[in-house]
Amino acid sequence: MEQVPRRDVKIVMGDMNARVGTDNTGKGEMMGRLGARPEMNENGEKLGDFCQANELVIGGTLFPHKECLKRTWMSPDGGTENQIDHVVFIKRWRISLQDVRAMHGADVGSDHHLLIAKVRIKIARVKKGMSGRVRLRPAS
Repeated sequence: MEQVPRRDVKIVMGDMNARVGTDNTGKGEMMGRLGARPEMNENGEKLGDFCQANELVIGGTLFPHKECLKRTWMSPDGGTENQIDHVVFIKRWRISLQDVRAMHGADVGSDHHLLIAKVRIKIARVKKGMSGRVRLRPAS
């Protein structure tokens, strides 16, 4: 993370096996209160520490959705569902993150549901300026 330039948008996503929960006491800058389950596991604490150290925010805890749209993994017996897949976004570009939710019904041959993040980034237009050439005026 330290080698990526500051001006770049940093997005970390994947199966982190981290339950981050809903209690964001002392962690309000890195996560919201809208996680799938109230408890946090050890991997959730590690993810939280990583986010605080690198100025990142956990996207799945920021947006209000039904519980079924937050949960990204289902146990093989179908009895347990958790939110363990995450999209982590740099805090500086947080306003560009529009939504994060699980996509149920897609047949991907896995016990995980697809995770969708909607991002809208406005990039500044490069102003056309001088091309670096110097024009010389003819002597009069």
